[in-house]
Amino acid sequence: MASTVTSGTGSRPGYGQLLRTRGAWTFLLPGFAARQPFAMLTISIVLLVQHTTGSYGAAGAAAAVTGVSMALFAPYSGRLADRHGQRAVLIPGVLVHSLSGLTFTALALGHAPLWALFVAAVPTGASVPQIGPMVRARWGEKLQDSPLMTTAAAFESVTDELTFVFGPLLATALCTTVNPAAGLVTEAGLTLFGGLLFAARKSTQPTVTGNGHARVEHVSALRVPGVRVLIVTFLGIGSVFGGMQVSLAAFTESIGEPGLNGVLYGTFAAGNMLSGVVCGAVAWKIAPQRRLLVGYAALALTASALWTAHSVLLLAALGLLVGMCIAPALITGYTLVEGIVPAGARTEAFTWLTGAVALGQAAAVTVAGQLEDRLWGGAGFLVPMAGTVLALGTLIALRSRLATRPHSRTVARGVGHRVPVAVD
Repeated sequence: MASTVTSGTGSRPGYGQLLRTRGAWTFLLPGFAARQPFAMLTISIVLLVQHTTGSYGAAGAAAAVTGVSMALFAPYSGRLADRHGQRAVLIPGVLVHSLSGLTFTALALGHAPLWALFVAAVPTGASVPQIGPMVRARWGEKLQDSPLMTTAAAFESVTDELTFVFGPLLATALCTTVNPAAGLVTEAGLTLFGGLLFAARKSTQPTVTGNGHARVEHVSALRVPGVRVLIVTFLGIGSVFGGMQVSLAAFTESIGEPGLNGVLYGTFAAGNMLSGVVCGAVAWKIAPQRRLLVGYAALALTASALWTAHSVLLLAALGLLVGMCIAPALITGYTLVEGIVPAGARTEAFTWLTGAVALGQAAAVTVAGQLEDRLWGGAGFLVPMAGTVLALGTLIALRSRLATRPHSRTVARGVGHRVPVAVD
């Protein structure tokens, strides 16, 4: 099938050329609307449960159950989308997610026991719509073997981080100035509206791999050694998101300025977004495996300094640097999927990585919440340091497994980058 990319002879692929891809805007705008509430989910849960229980440990645990549930179910959602189509998975998913989120909200406001919140958190996390992988799969259907694939990966990073600039600000503003439940209620409503709008764009949905004349082997992405290495790598990235969510909330609460939480997290996300723009604009000559190693080492170094910050300005500066180190690692990691995973399993591979970020985030919010409750203020920032250092060691030891697999020409089924998880 011929590529639908408008190419210019001799010109380097760029954002302008990418956005001129025929039909791209028909799924980009609905996709942006559908992923916006995703950036509000975890922070809304943390702020609501902390308000009703008075404990960051309980808030982190409730958010962690949501993240673990999503991590476990996301790969199956991706596999079902590969086999049955995105619309068939998305419509029931957004309905269940919205209903579950509202149920969780009602239980929290009713001061239900923690175990009841955990029960409600399971379907809330399991039904999180995987908009990010679905958008990337649509890019892959459009771009196929085009050199614009890396540019699309960077564009998706910027799009995701743009939502994570506005999402936490919106959720924090709603929870602190309107009602502690307003963030989660708004998230549920926007998920339903945006998800159905995205599902309605059937014309750009990737071809179901089980149909047509081409034979596509349904091999689990988890069987690819490189995917398992990337999962560990993305667990470390999730520890940064989760650790910062709880620790920033605790820090701003301790200084009597809870509204600054969204500003500080927005600064962190802005660094991620800006570095994603630059990463996509550069014509890289360094192999992606080496780029991932260098970028991840920088992430571990900057994340290790977070716990030393004792002022708003210093914490904002360090958060900006950490954010600037995350996007290159994410973009490069997802781009590697194109070379190491068979075409028919790439959407699933993207959801495994998304799930890894969610799982790392879930573990981090739990541990960071306990540290904030039991130790000194800012102890939660030790979690991003530990998570990234351990993941970096694994990446260095097993880097040979990220070598590009030899394969014949295939139609790409996805575009690399972090799918928006609930990492607000």
